[in-house]
Amino acid sequence: MKLNYTIAKSPLGKVLVAATEKGVSAVYLGGAESALLAELKAEYPRAKIAPAAQSVQRWVAEIVRQIEGRPSSVELPLDVQGTAFQRRVWKELQRIPRGTTRTYTQVAQSLGRPRAVRAVARACATNPVSIVVPCHRVIRQDGNLAGYRWGLSRKEQLLAAERSSAK
Repeated sequence: MKLNYTIAKSPLGKVLVAATEKGVSAVYLGGAESALLAELKAEYPRAKIAPAAQSVQRWVAEIVRQIEGRPSSVELPLDVQGTAFQRRVWKELQRIPRGTTRTYTQVAQSLGRPRAVRAVARACATNPVSIVVPCHRVIRQDGNLAGYRWGLSRKEQLLAAERSSAK
């Protein structure tokens, strides 16, 4: 597997976008470029990883746009690895309208698997393309924010940006 990556500035700090020739494979949020790159290498230990050429830049611009809370202007191609269930969850997350949330229970029910709440939470936690697959839109049953790989503060900021631009 060959992954090309770019790191850009965003309202939430740095954003790393990695892609194959087929589509986006990773979207990570963080503060330090070195930590983001180390995480990419750890998640894809067998991949050939190199800085991206211009081709990935249009995808990066779209992802930064979404981080800012603005609506998608294009549908980004994805090239992600996951189980059949994870892919179903990720597809369902993409159906959650910008500026709104669903509970883990609601997502499990919409998949016809009402008892799979923990599996839904695990699929959210292992989502390699945050923002594009908006796992930040999934919350606890009591309405509180729950774990987010990139920190609850970023999750809260993403939701606030989406709500304010959806008005």
